[in-house]
Amino acid sequence: MIQITINNKKIETEKDKTILEIARENNIYIPTLCFHSDLTAHASCRLCLVSIKGINNPQTACSTIVENGMEIETENPEIAKLRKTNLELLFAQHKEECSDCVLLYNCQFLKLAKELNANISRFSDRKKDFPAIEFGPSVVFDSSKCIDCRNCVEVCQNQAVGYLEVGGKDSFYQITPSPTKSCIYCGQCIAHCPVGAFEAKSEFEQIEEPLNNKNKILVFQFAPSIRSSIGEEFEMPHGTIVTEQLVGAIKQLGADYVFDVSVGADFTTFEEAKEIVEKFKSNKPSLLMSSCCPSWVRFVEKYYPEFIPNIATAKPPHIILGGLIKTYWASCEKISPKKIFVVSVMPCVAKKYEIVRKEMLFKYNGTSYAPVDYVLTTRELAYLLKKRGIDLAKAKPQKADNPFGDPSGSGVIYGASGGVMESAIRTALKILGAYSAPSAVKSIRGQEGIKVSQVEINGKILNVAAVNGTGNAKIILEQLRKNPGLYQCVEVMACPGGCIGGGGQPLPNDKTIRTKRAQALYDIDEQKKVRTAFDNPDLQKVYKEFLKNEKIIKQICHTKYSL
Repeated sequence: MIQITINNKKIETEKDKTILEIARENNIYIPTLCFHSDLTAHASCRLCLVSIKGINNPQTACSTIVENGMEIETENPEIAKLRKTNLELLFAQHKEECSDCVLLYNCQFLKLAKELNANISRFSDRKKDFPAIEFGPSVVFDSSKCIDCRNCVEVCQNQAVGYLEVGGKDSFYQITPSPTKSCIYCGQCIAHCPVGAFEAKSEFEQIEEPLNNKNKILVFQFAPSIRSSIGEEFEMPHGTIVTEQLVGAIKQLGADYVFDVSVGADFTTFEEAKEIVEKFKSNKPSLLMSSCCPSWVRFVEKYYPEFIPNIATAKPPHIILGGLIKTYWASCEKISPKKIFVVSVMPCVAKKYEIVRKEMLFKYNGTSYAPVDYVLTTRELAYLLKKRGIDLAKAKPQKADNPFGDPSGSGVIYGASGGVMESAIRTALKILGAYSAPSAVKSIRGQEGIKVSQVEINGKILNVAAVNGTGNAKIILEQLRKNPGLYQCVEVMACPGGCIGGGGQPLPNDKTIRTKRAQALYDIDEQKKVRTAFDNPDLQKVYKEFLKNEKIIKQICHTKYSL
């Protein structure tokens, strides 16, 4: 332990910490913009400047390691002037288009400008002619807004992709896409960009038509993780559960029906568990990898294609549920599938890419359908609600509509890393008659990048792994290249912490926040009477009445990926 002083306050602390870390631990405010706890400190925005006794020039708090006896001052006229000037220079690299920015209601850049009394127009926009670039159907990068903090480059490298690189244009550095690598649309560049230079490819304009057309049936479905994250956009504490307020707000927005994708997760779980059981009974070495995360699937396709045959064939939850809405539910309600528009609210920008993949289409009564028509991210839905003057915190609570409104606990925990595998193992144990408790594989919960466990089933051992972040997935895949029998079941979510840390989730988004969001989902699971997908009565009813043979099950619930 060492002792330092911040603003005349003596603090005993561990060595090897930064000034910013210690200040935050002691509730001492230092402004930051480019700093993100997931990344190394770049010290590029220089808004966290502090004065240190005995050192002539102010130092950046995010990158300066404390030393014993250090005396630090976080506020004085010199620092205030430097911070203001630095912020005004940053705005000179950032073309303001605030009214069309998804960060409009939650922009740290503008908050700092107000706090520091900065003139954001003091210098002309030096990048106003820089282009906007689309990365497939999911991500847009507007380089005229980029302040060169390089958070996006680091997080893309952490994801073992490296699609974003530092190039040059005239006298400026510029972030550019690699000509030789492929984006996996995870959206972590969005989650770690402090100024909104990266955004999900928006569909606000497209959704206005079904919202306003009374001749169409508009169905919304929301992902498991949304219920514990979207409240943050309305100034609720992190991890606040808003399931019924969310349904009420979406109904107020104009949706005819609102379903819960966690029920779709029960169907995915059941089908994936059947795949596990089939492989388990074969007595042959085999490997099954989760298929719910489109960025993970694309990562395998682009960088480790030899593992494509190991990806589970069960479709993702919102895809299965979209298919059931346009078939089973449409038939029950006597509605033509052609009149139904399905909107998925997702924590993930890659879902925008997923819904246009031909592998997700299904045929029903001779006609081909896309299960889902639109995807809105969590942030986009919040933006849309605010635009329409709907306050989620004050929305009248309503339950999601039946028959897809009451999930098992297993369906809800899909939003957290390890949740998919835990859910599948619960149901696999149930099918095999070896089910003991819902917490049979609790050890794969948590924020760690790689979590491994062993599950004993009828005397056999199943080696399982739950991974979040494709950088960690690369480690597992390299291990499996050398030792193919190392694991039998692997879950991968591309984003830190799983869907609760998705590229479409509210910002900021760090480990502490992700932990609270995940815990809220596990709390829901604990309170549920039905905690396995296998036991969901609505799932059982659909299988009895509709998913009665392998042909229709394959059409609605399964797909395949190929080289």
